[in-house]
Amino acid sequence: MTALKNDRFLRALLQEPVDTTPVWMMRQAGRYLPEYRQTRAQAGDFLSLCKNTEFACEVTLQPLRRYDLDAAILFSDILTIPDALGLGLYFEAGEGPKFKKTIRSEQDVLALPNFNAASDLDYVMNAVSTIRSALGGQVPLIGFSGSPWTLATYMVEGGSSKDFRYTKHMMYAQPEVLHALLDRLAVAVIDYLNAQIDAGAQAVQIFDSWGGALAHREYHEFSLNYMRKIVAGLKRENDGRRVPVIIFTKGGGQWLEPMVASGADALGLDWTTPLHVARQTVAGRVALQGNLDPAVLYGNAESIQKSVKAMLDDAYANGEKTGYVANLGHGITQWVNPDQPKIFVDTVHEYSAKYLG
Repeated sequence: MTALKNDRFLRALLQEPVDTTPVWMMRQAGRYLPEYRQTRAQAGDFLSLCKNTEFACEVTLQPLRRYDLDAAILFSDILTIPDALGLGLYFEAGEGPKFKKTIRSEQDVLALPNFNAASDLDYVMNAVSTIRSALGGQVPLIGFSGSPWTLATYMVEGGSSKDFRYTKHMMYAQPEVLHALLDRLAVAVIDYLNAQIDAGAQAVQIFDSWGGALAHREYHEFSLNYMRKIVAGLKRENDGRRVPVIIFTKGGGQWLEPMVASGADALGLDWTTPLHVARQTVAGRVALQGNLDPAVLYGNAESIQKSVKAMLDDAYANGEKTGYVANLGHGITQWVNPDQPKIFVDTVHEYSAKYLG
């Protein structure tokens, strides 16, 4: 494979020296970009966009043409595994993802088919290898998956949810059924992420988007334990380099201490957790990633710069020189002016020199 020209993202995740703070954005390929909307229109719909190698590669590269980002992230969806398990993923305009079938019983779990990532999700692996080649070593490529808990919520609810009524009913009334489902999903995610690594992903992130909806003990039992199992099962070296693993639990800042023990190299933070407090908590045992409120990008140049500088001041308040990746605290929204992320990215690179120079 082509040697990396810019590896500061990987170096920061492994707490190695960096020349400036690396930065990327969750959902950096998305609806806020007019070129993305044009490509999606060509594809016909979102799933067709994901499953077309040429289009998936194109939209992955689009933000890198606009912004000086330090990583690319595979363009795909977290619900590829449930779709491959036969639940029938589809998207209703303005309503988000839905499934034609749901998992509500032990019989439903037992009826799930065997899963092989390389064959059942070959379009994802084709996208990974094509994007990696197209990047030509410009920046590293991030692969990803949803966490077992997050995937399970969609499979049980039949789509997104505000109260997770059916999933929490299963959790408290039939915990053994939910554990059986989560275990199946953990095995699938291990296979899926390892296949992405084999195809060329140089770091992987587990999106635990709904972990913050759990109570304290239940987070450990039904989410973190399964992410720990995944991390233990991942291929941690490829192409002669370590493959860093990032865990991101939205709403999970109160669980940083147990997350450190997950085996992950880095933890993602949403905007509710002060970075200097998180740095003190993890005490150099893992790297951190985050955590600008995506809504900051609605502001003008001056307000964006002010917020980014405050975030970096927090990140380096304790004297650390690395172990930090700048990002948003969640995905960039579709309503952001595409000129504004450049201010965020450039300010990260320019202002962090104050701490890393």
